[in-house]
Amino acid sequence: MTRSSYFANNLNRNLNENDGLPVISQDLESVRSYQWEITFFPPAEVEVPLGFSKPLTLAAKKVSGMSVQVEDIPVSRVNDVTYYPGRPSMGELEVTFDNLLRTKAGWQLYKYFQTVYDPLTGEFTSTYLDNPGQYKTTAEILELNGQMDPVSLVKLVGIYPKKFSKAEKAYSTNEFDTVVVTFRYDFLLQLGD
Repeated sequence: MTRSSYFANNLNRNLNENDGLPVISQDLESVRSYQWEITFFPPAEVEVPLGFSKPLTLAAKKVSGMSVQVEDIPVSRVNDVTYYPGRPSMGELEVTFDNLLRTKAGWQLYKYFQTVYDPLTGEFTSTYLDNPGQYKTTAEILELNGQMDPVSLVKLVGIYPKKFSKAEKAYSTNEFDTVVVTFRYDFLLQLGD
């Protein structure tokens, strides 16, 4: 009995059992949600841990909130409604970081947050008053393929830390300590390779 299939015809496969297992098609392979890295380009005034330099690629467990949308402008005419693209709005980037002992990530991220708002003095961006707007920077989320080669890049422009929160502390958990930082950004750029 001869069998024919898409794989045999279009991918030049031999599906005979005597020839071993066929090679699986990777034409439909997708970008994995767990193969990525995030890099921050903090302003010059932001301290980095000893042994590290800028830009910072930190151990992040989760990244969410990369979105851009355009609001609708509804236009009503007699019995019809049509829509036009209106004002754009960006999401908020939320990153969950591992609070590593060696890098003191939690402390460094708090120091970064302090450059925007310092609870000790009640001042906003006091470090940057001579150059307003310099507290904003960029961040890049690099998506990788199975061989860890870059596939695409999401670049967030005009980013600054908006919220700093520590993980819950409990004796009953068996997890690493984390810090969650929410960032606001002005523009999202999706770039290919």
